[in-house]
Amino acid sequence: MPRLLLGAVLLGNIGICVTSGPVMLAPPTQVKFNSVDYKNILHWTPPANSTSLRYHVQWKIYGEPQWLDAKHCQGIQKHHCDLSAVTSDLREWYYARVHASSLSSSKSAWVLSPRFSPRWDTTVSPPLLRLNITDGVIVVRVKPPRPLVQKMHNSLNYKIYLIHTSGEEEVFELDCCSHKLSLTKLDHNKKYCLQAQTIIPLQARSSDRSPAKCVTLH
Repeated sequence: MPRLLLGAVLLGNIGICVTSGPVMLAPPTQVKFNSVDYKNILHWTPPANSTSLRYHVQWKIYGEPQWLDAKHCQGIQKHHCDLSAVTSDLREWYYARVHASSLSSSKSAWVLSPRFSPRWDTTVSPPLLRLNITDGVIVVRVKPPRPLVQKMHNSLNYKIYLIHTSGEEEVFELDCCSHKLSLTKLDHNKKYCLQAQTIIPLQARSSDRSPAKCVTLH
């Protein structure tokens, strides 16, 4: 091979080596929202064999072209990011994405979450239930699961389930302005269990039932 041609080939090979960029990192996986009572947390799983990686989170409203930095979740080492403050509009749908970076300036590709709606994708908790017995009357008091749920909705209703030892159930409803129910005409020396459920009337949605609380009338 002529010397000039051989030199060109060698220089070409050297050029390829010199201009090659940093190796891409493996991306995080399972990027998704987990939302309970409108506390909207983005979670992800780190890539295998990852050490000292940092993560960068962005979000946007569905239909909008621009991605926005989640300012408190840039260069973080944890594997979750609270996006409640920027994804609080119940009318909107949202996306989030995350990528990893290393100290050597290597970066992974962005990984996109599924589309998320705080209105439909949050899980609403049951109310807190407190029982008192006064003169053969069971007084039931309910408390909203979290202040954020009340903030998101002007009205919340509740269902109270009175469960007899036979398994028979009675259902009582409390509207948004009442958090107290008195159960009368109950038999003494019998055990009663109660559960409660949060109802969002405008969305026709409800929580699971609360754990049963049981009392015996003496």
